[in-house]
Amino acid sequence: QVQLVESGGGLVQPGGSLRLSCAASGSLFSTRTMGWYRQAPGKQRMLVAHITSADIKTYVTSVKDRFTISRDNAANTVYLQMNNLTPEDTGVYYCNNVGAAWAPLWPWGRGTQVTVSS
Repeated sequence: QVQLVESGGGLVQPGGSLRLSCAASGSLFSTRTMGWYRQAPGKQRMLVAHITSADIKTYVTSVKDRFTISRDNAANTVYLQMNNLTPEDTGVYYCNNVGAAWAPLWPWGRGTQVTVSS
């Protein structure tokens, strides 16, 4: 069974940056579309960025030009570089294998908390 371990979150001031990492166990990582989901306080979990096996990247409008998703298939790891953070980016960030209709396909990890506050 695939396990996902997210890390890199923390408390940062508005305008700051963080780099999140997600390590996946198991095989066939390189063939999967991987994504980062965010669950803001009191809101549903939503997909904010994903990257295909062909390295095609897609972002929701609110993070475009600020966030960059990347992957290292040799390390079974996906990253999310987050710049110019705002309080609206606060939430728990999770990664997952993205399926049809942006649905997650693997069991969730514990996520990593990102708090943007002055």
